Amino acid sequence: MRTIVVDLDGTLVRSDMLLENFFLFLRLYPLQIFRLPFWLMAGRANLKRKLADTVLPSIETVPFNDALVVWLIEQHEGGARLVLATGSDARIAHKVADHLGIFSEVLGTEDINLTAENKRRVLVERYGEGGFEYVGNALADFVVWQSASLIHVANPERGVLEGARERGSIGKIFDSSTDRFATAMKAIRPHQWSKNILILVPLLASHRIFETSLLWDALLAFIAFGACASSVYLFNDLLDLPDDRRHATKKYRPLAAGTLPIKQALILIPCLLVFAFGLALWALPFAFSGVLAIYSVLTLAYSLWLKRVAILDVLTLAMLYTARVVAGAAALSLEATFWILAFCMFIFISLAFLKRYTELYAAREDGNQGKTAGRGYYAEDFELLASLGASSGYLAVLVLALYINESDSTTLYLTPEWMWLACPLLLYWLSRAWLLAHRGQMHDDPIVFALRDTASRWIGVAFLAVFALASV
Repeated sequence: MRTIVVDLDGTLVRSDMLLENFFLFLRLYPLQIFRLPFWLMAGRANLKRKLADTVLPSIETVPFNDALVVWLIEQHEGGARLVLATGSDARIAHKVADHLGIFSEVLGTEDINLTAENKRRVLVERYGEGGFEYVGNALADFVVWQSASLIHVANPERGVLEGARERGSIGKIFDSSTDRFATAMKAIRPHQWSKNILILVPLLASHRIFETSLLWDALLAFIAFGACASSVYLFNDLLDLPDDRRHATKKYRPLAAGTLPIKQALILIPCLLVFAFGLALWALPFAFSGVLAIYSVLTLAYSLWLKRVAILDVLTLAMLYTARVVAGAAALSLEATFWILAFCMFIFISLAFLKRYTELYAAREDGNQGKTAGRGYYAEDFELLASLGASSGYLAVLVLALYINESDSTTLYLTPEWMWLACPLLLYWLSRAWLLAHRGQMHDDPIVFALRDTASRWIGVAFLAVFALASV
């Protein structure tokens, strides 16, 4: 009987189940992370066993290598014996085998770490030298291929395909790899850097927007903050893999879809952080690095815990948006005034509620009447979020009106009466944004929506024009 042995990580599934299990453990039990080094000291097999004792990943949403699965089903129907042999914990391997229903035997890590030479030895003992075909994708599979009768390659790592050809007869090649650079860029989401335009708020408020040196520092702060934020996006995506794969649009993100290997994300995260803080410490005031560090810690707490606590998650999001304004003030050695901070807090609370509202709206449209995945809200919270969010937005307009009426505003504006026009503009934009959200037409990130929406851009131009008129 023809025997085909299939590897799991990176081959049958476009992911790494050990790393998926690690991030699931980190998400559910962040305070127990100190146990991991002690588990690892007893060997990789022990680490995998302990993680699997605590949590097991959901297999139903894991991204499989579809072309390979179709071929394996054909071989199974043709009478071939299929064997799943993986370095992942045996319980995970059995879950995968049960899900697909095509494997006759399952071999996984139990007492020994079933990778490389250990895997080759076990397979030779069972099926004999050259008694099996082997499907793999990594450098660790080279030693197994040496004892295989036929080599099959799926989603090969860099240099693996060439090395496989040197070691034996090549059978099937399942290469669904994508442009690595383009995929990485999609994962770090540079379009989200548009939020960092908030760094310019203190510069605009101080009427020093045309000072070249400040503009240059603002650009450096923009880049540093963007790199730091991208590292956060990647880390957050790793924690949210199960939820993202059930989401209508987030399931196409590179990590959720398996087009970006988790190992590459683990390289990108520290690289982006080092670049961000290196640029900040080299070119900008130390206070900016301090704000960047606080932002990083707060986003870590948000990713691990705060995002799943109702209301507290919205307040945290508002603080993270406001942190960009504070970072701009720190980078440019300008003051983040009471009026700026008060306005920002209320407007960003409104936008954060708007973000949660749109997520809940989408969940309701999908028929989910329970708790939203990865969040602390239920379907019946729908109307309350709208009420809290809209009222917070109108409070921001009130803060703006009080600022316009403040006698100190005459020191910066020659004709402050013009600024009253900003209030109806802001009222219109906020009311329109909530109306669109109520109709299900809002992007899940309202700030990105505002930057892409034509009407919002024109309102923004009119808003700035009003303050320009007030200055002359």
